[in-house]
Amino acid sequence: MKIFVAGGTGAIGRPLIAELLAKGHALVALTRSREKAQALVEQGMEPAIADVFDTDAVKAVVSRAQPEVVIEQLTALPKTYTRESMRAAAALNNRIRLEGGANVLAAAQAAGVRRYLRQSVAFYANPGPGLADEETPLAFSASPAVAASAREITELEHRLLGNPNMEGIVLRYGFFYGPGTWFNPDGDVARQVRQQQFPIIGNGKGVWSWLHIEDAAIGTVAAAERGNPGIYLIANDQPLAVREWLPAFAQWLNASPPLQVSVEDALKMDGDADSVYYGTQMRGVSNAKAKRELDFQPRQLEWIVDTAVLEA
Repeated sequence: MKIFVAGGTGAIGRPLIAELLAKGHALVALTRSREKAQALVEQGMEPAIADVFDTDAVKAVVSRAQPEVVIEQLTALPKTYTRESMRAAAALNNRIRLEGGANVLAAAQAAGVRRYLRQSVAFYANPGPGLADEETPLAFSASPAVAASAREITELEHRLLGNPNMEGIVLRYGFFYGPGTWFNPDGDVARQVRQQQFPIIGNGKGVWSWLHIEDAAIGTVAAAERGNPGIYLIANDQPLAVREWLPAFAQWLNASPPLQVSVEDALKMDGDADSVYYGTQMRGVSNAKAKRELDFQPRQLEWIVDTAVLEA
């Protein structure tokens, strides 16, 4: 298939492009930079040079490419995972997803693209017992920033899935780990864990669903090739509470055990309730649909395998 990729230089973009090329797909990748365009050519792709905020330019490059499928992975996330850096990046990240994404979607529709995939996240399922699935409502009553993100995600998803002229597929990814992510030995969260700056909050019962960055690419390609329109939760088989995965992550890094702080102290330190949501309320997700329909077979979480902490 001929596939147009918007957002091919981020953490998931690099392994995604490698997986698509390995499967023999013809790729056109969007970039703003002529220097990066040359690098794309050297990797075996056709570059499309345009600013994602330039409606006419995006429409022109998608029309010229005439792809069968568009994969949108637009984000603007910082290299550091801190309250300050995430807040500083929020405005651009929101704009690139809402405005930039709208431009790519409109260009795809104008060009008659039959299938469109976009990135979403699995973090914001409404808290409750058991694992969330694709039908579980999002956490609109969580902390202010989490609730705002849930509303934004809903808008983005409805914008695509409500389009009657296109096969829309939403991929709600779990927390990325692996090369180029925050949760890698050279990543920012690993640095914080080594410095005991990433504590267990309260009861540590917030459940995180994980996804190796290369498995994210594999799942995305499977969805592009044979997925049904709708939402897929793309995560591994090991949703784990913070009190389980964080000590194991520290042990894997040869770091000291994480500190434990009360909810009250966490609120004083962070100044908002988002960290409390992630640490105590977040709900894990089920990947059953992706395994059933996409034959998705994610790897085990690396530091759990290495430390065997759950068997101890």
